[in-house]
Parts: sequence; structure tokens; C-alpha cells
Amino acid sequence: MIRKLKLFTAIAAFGLLSPPAIAEDVVEDFQTWGQVMANINLGNVTGNENLKNWRLWLEGQGRFGMDSTQFSQSLIRPGIGYAINDKITVWAGYAWAPTSKPFANPNGGKNFDEHRLWQQLIYTDNFSFGRFQWRSRFEQRFFDSDIPDPGPNDVAYRFRQLWKFSFPMSFIHEKLSFIIQDELFINLNTPHAGWITRGFDQNRGFVGLGWKFNNTATGEIGYMNQYINRPHTIRPDQMQHIVGVNLFLNF
Repeated sequence: MIRKLKLFTAIAAFGLLSPPAIAEDVVEDFQTWGQVMANINLGNVTGNENLKNWRLWLEGQGRFGMDSTQFSQSLIRPGIGYAINDKITVWAGYAWAPTSKPFANPNGGKNFDEHRLWQQLIYTDNFSFGRFQWRSRFEQRFFDSDIPDPGPNDVAYRFRQLWKFSFPMSFIHEKLSFIIQDELFINLNTPHAGWITRGFDQNRGFVGLGWKFNNTATGEIGYMNQYINRPHTIRPDQMQHIVGVNLFLNF
């Protein structure tokens, strides 16, 4: 177990410390992100056996940039899901993301709201070494009218692929775990000329520690490296060094 943990730690550290050298001029920032996410089994909370496969997703995030001194973005993301079996769940929902610097236009543009429709599939399984999660998410993104240079199609399509490993650290404490996570973002079209371009959008790598408070609540804290690919005619690429604090609730 310890040998496997060391191997995955080395792989994750190499990936996080060696981001893709896409641009020479990369703007860096230190940020703090907080997240609360609830996965609610409607059968459990209502007592209705007919709803035992239906799920409710409630998520809220706050993100602070510019060396964690000012609000940059928040995210409200509700959704509804259906458990195909004990490992696979399909979801659909809506997300609202009010956004300001450094994610908004850095050249004096206004703050903006982003609205998303999203669909996803989550596969989760337990192995002898720990817990693995695979999440594939498809998003349709809509922006307010202040976004510069709108193209003929105002909808931005994006695919996101997440892999997450949770390794129990029972040799230290039975409630402690080691977390490795990576998520790749791919833009599927170019709806806003020069602002969103088709292809690689960003990558988020996370390493941290998890603590299982009880059967309902699990907390995670760690470091996330976010690399954002920007069209260089508009602005340089961005790299965020993020302290992430997450609370996951299961009902």
C-alpha cells in the first residue's frame, strides 16, 4: 500500500510541477477556492422507495484571486441525477457563474455572468488500494452581451474529463486519505472569435488530504494548479496556484 502511494504521489507531483510550456509569457496568481457540494439520495430523504435511484446535486463555490484579495468568480450548480447501478450515475443540470478579474477581460472590460447547461456521467469504484472516480462532463456555455467579439454562434461547447483517486492512510488515521485529481478541459468550437478558441482550454491538477468526519461529511484541503490556455492575441496564458478547501455531503 505504501509503495503504491509513493508511486502515485511521484506521478502527481511531476505533473503539477511541470505544467505544459505553452507560452513564454504566463501570468501567475495565488488564489483561494472554497466548495460545498451535496449529493442527495431522494429516496433516503423522502422515504419513498420509488425514488431510491434519483439524486439531487447542489453545489456552491467561491473563488478569490489577485493574491486571494478579491472576489473572482462564484458558481451555483444544481442538477438532477439517476443511478443506473451502484457505480454509474448520469446527471443533468444548470450552472450560474458570475465572473470578474482575473477571469474576466483584463483589458478594462466589464464583469460578466456565465450560464451553463451541463450533462455528466460519473463512474465510481472501490479497489484494494482505494477509491477511483471518473467523471465526463459536457457543457453548453452562454455569456451575457458584454463579451467581446461574439461569433455567429453564441453557445460555447466544452468537454471536461476528471480522474480522481483517494488512498486511505489508515497507517496514520482511519479517517485520513490522500487525494490525487486531474481534470482536462477541451473547447469543442469557437463561438467568440479570438476569445474562446477550439482545442485545449485548461488543466487542473490537485493533490491534498481528505478527512471523513462521518458517513455524511468529508472534507478535503490541498493544492491545485490551474493552467489556462489563452489566445495570445488577446492576453497571455494564466497559471493559478490555488488553495482548495472542499466539503462533500452525502444524504
